Amino acid sequence: MKNPKFGKLIRRINLYPPFLGMGIRVKSHREDFTRFEVELKARWYNRNLFGTHFGGALYSMCDPFYVFIITMNLGPDYIVWDKTAAIEFLKPARGTILAVFEISNDLLESIHIEVDRLGKNTYHFETELRDESGLVVARVKKEVYVRSKAAVRGTPR
Repeated sequence: MKNPKFGKLIRRINLYPPFLGMGIRVKSHREDFTRFEVELKARWYNRNLFGTHFGGALYSMCDPFYVFIITMNLGPDYIVWDKTAAIEFLKPARGTILAVFEISNDLLESIHIEVDRLGKNTYHFETELRDESGLVVARVKKEVYVRSKAAVRGTPR
């Protein structure tokens, strides 16, 4: 089911202009695209007036990864979009910030089965952003919409 074009995408994601411009980079990912570690290092150009991380950079480091994981694992026969997102800032973010995005193979299989049965569904995910000492500085909640392209066309799978 996996789409081979995503291997090239991952190799280039660190050059994606919004990531490059904010100092965001994918630190590592699993070969099966079920887990990504993303970091944001403090730089003069991604700090706010108070010398802490700009909130937009903190959110940006979280933006695409749940959609990536689902898309890469379900393949091209599905439409996957962010539906809602929220970020809760808990502490001033300083230094290097790390976020981990992971969806288990079991949950991905459940999503696959549900969407094939229902035609579409929405899934909720949450990630904590941690500083170098492990302190949670922000929490991101995402709602991801998944739809079978066969359901859009009205054809059975």
